[in-house]
Amino acid sequence: MIVGVPRESYPGERRVALVPSVVPTLAKGGLEVIVEAGAGTEAGFPDASYTAKGAKIVADRAEVFRTADIVAQVLCYGSNDKTGEADLPLLRKDQVLVGFLRPLGGLSTIQQIAQRGVTALSVELMPRTTRAQSMDVLSSMATICGYKALVIAADTLPRIFPMLTTAAGTITPARVFVIGAGVAGLQAVATARRLGAVASAYDMRPAAKEQVHSLGGRFVELPIEAKDAEDARGYARAQDEDFYRRQRELLGKVVAESDVVIAAAVVPGKKSPLLVTADMVKSMAPGSVIVDLASERGGNCELTQPGEKITAHGVAIIGWYNLASTVPHHASQMYARNVSAFLLHMVKEGKLRLDLGDEIIRDTLLTTGGEIVNPRLREFYARPPLVPASQEKK
Repeated sequence: MIVGVPRESYPGERRVALVPSVVPTLAKGGLEVIVEAGAGTEAGFPDASYTAKGAKIVADRAEVFRTADIVAQVLCYGSNDKTGEADLPLLRKDQVLVGFLRPLGGLSTIQQIAQRGVTALSVELMPRTTRAQSMDVLSSMATICGYKALVIAADTLPRIFPMLTTAAGTITPARVFVIGAGVAGLQAVATARRLGAVASAYDMRPAAKEQVHSLGGRFVELPIEAKDAEDARGYARAQDEDFYRRQRELLGKVVAESDVVIAAAVVPGKKSPLLVTADMVKSMAPGSVIVDLASERGGNCELTQPGEKITAHGVAIIGWYNLASTVPHHASQMYARNVSAFLLHMVKEGKLRLDLGDEIIRDTLLTTGGEIVNPRLREFYARPPLVPASQEKK
């Protein structure tokens, strides 16, 4: 089977789906790799590095889609809402598409992919289990985002992070507060500690306390308790507005005392909860920084402008998207390892095997045979369950 890697077309996207180091591993599994010319250049992987590992470079994008049995992308049509539609007519019946598809972001794009007869697998829906850990793209990219958020904050803050004792006196450490201690939030805590800041974090999931402490951070506890705080996949569940209102009231003092706030509270498929109000921003010291990692879904901060950096009440509020793409070399390396592990999980002896009894396949498979087949997706969009073929005539 042939795996095709087109160049990413989303504006500013610098990652590549597969890197040269995974090509020999895929070859051992019976997969040949073809790569669109220049696909890895911006991530630091020139064409020559692919050919040296056994991949074939193809000059024409259309030829990549025409030749490949499996197309591996970072941002497929669905997650690429700028230029992704141009790839739609290049996809063909029974071709396999693997990458970010943003399945909970809108039904129409997934329907269009289904109508092409494509077998699409969404890496966002990878189950968080021990078996799937090596394929967990979301965790890999969140790690990069959490790290980069702190680097951006450190560059923007008009003071240094660590405590220093100098001839000019002692400089007190910066105070970093992370809201949402998922993978990105925990990496933000770890990076803040490495840079010498005093780091604290809050998460409504009780399990996060031990994780924050293990990284040297302080866990902020609030006298409120969330109902069913997390789902079966370990993600936070949406709460009612009364809970968020009370949460904002209690977080206000901590935000006011912080030099940097990293907002990383997201709920899959839902609008980001509002946790930092305009009044809370106003209470922060001039020069403080908020990096809102939830900006793509509306943001955790009331004043966030998605995709923009603004200043309000003397506070820098950064709502930039796609931070993983700003560290393209290692982001691509991590993504490629996850995706290659996923491909080798599906391909046995050079043949694609989609075993729906395997939760890894069942949870990530979006479309096949012209239908949207993912049970979670059909439920999310209030579509009736599919009737198994064995029951259609009963």
